[in-house]
Amino acid sequence: MIEVLVVDDDFRVAEINAAYVSRVPGFRVGAKAHNAAQAMAVLEKGGIDLVLLDHFLPDETGLGLVRRLRQLGDLTDVIMVTASRDVATVQAAMRYGALQYLVKPFTFPGLRVKLEAYAQLRRTLDDAQEAGQDQVDRIFGTLRTAATSTPLPKGHSAPTAELIRQVLSDAASPLSAHEVAARSGLSRSTAQRYLKRLEESGRLSLTLKYGETGRPEHRYAWTGR
Repeated sequence: MIEVLVVDDDFRVAEINAAYVSRVPGFRVGAKAHNAAQAMAVLEKGGIDLVLLDHFLPDETGLGLVRRLRQLGDLTDVIMVTASRDVATVQAAMRYGALQYLVKPFTFPGLRVKLEAYAQLRRTLDDAQEAGQDQVDRIFGTLRTAATSTPLPKGHSAPTAELIRQVLSDAASPLSAHEVAARSGLSRSTAQRYLKRLEESGRLSLTLKYGETGRPEHRYAWTGR
């Protein structure tokens, strides 16, 4: 499990962000903090892999905290989660080593994409011994993928796509369009339309199951991309 520290001065927002994190497979909220001092105390204890860090904190800016961590030799990964949109702040976040920058307000799918890209980055690094150019390109490209995900076409809604993702993620094995429709409460035609689009974008894997009639049944599984 990837242990996450959620840092936000707004208690309600911190709870919402923590709930979002808990919905992504492979991630667990290790702690929550509402100011820089609390965040530093948690990090000093160890065991945190990733910090979701707000910039506007009551005792110190998020970037100030990241800079201080780096000066102390703490290389804990950071994703900035903030309403700050000025370019100077974004540039500073990059220079201090923030892996991603998520602008508030955001939806659960927006955060999920960032977290899944981060998990993929960790897997890529864990599998690497030495990095040739191809491996380096994959490492640097992993997080960029999160910013360039294929948008849904006109007539498709993000909440519906998220519902289908949740159904498939919760399933123990690949599901047919009929099963997805039944579990999500969608019509079969709507489920098929979304499944086709998500499969084309590479977010689903498609397998064929042959029955007694010889006509294959399409079955879908969430790939986590």
